[in-house]
Amino acid sequence: MKIAISSTGETMESDVDAKFGRCPYFLIVEIENKEIKNVNAIENTAKAQMGGAGISATEIAANEKVEAIITMNLGPRAFSVFEQLKIEIYHGEGKIKDVVQEFIDGKLAEITASTGPRHKSFEK
Repeated sequence: MKIAISSTGETMESDVDAKFGRCPYFLIVEIENKEIKNVNAIENTAKAQMGGAGISATEIAANEKVEAIITMNLGPRAFSVFEQLKIEIYHGEGKIKDVVQEFIDGKLAEITASTGPRHKSFEK
């Protein structure tokens, strides 16, 4: 199984980033027989977009053929795309290495609705 985690950095020592669409990196973690087999950091090129970062970030993660996402907050459009693609979404906070172990142990809560507001730019 492959999962994507919104990350503040490029290693398992990094923290889960609070923002899915604007996180600096995604850690792509491959799990086999309840063990971590591979970890790959990819830059979230959507983070600097003026608008639509959540949708673009969703494409980046989905293109990695992940079956689950771990993040803290997810906007409604990104949530909808993952729902349509049947990619599960879980809430995780803290060090990624700890959160991945919680995922493996079945201790993370599934996110069943959007947890973040839709980004509204240029409001006055």
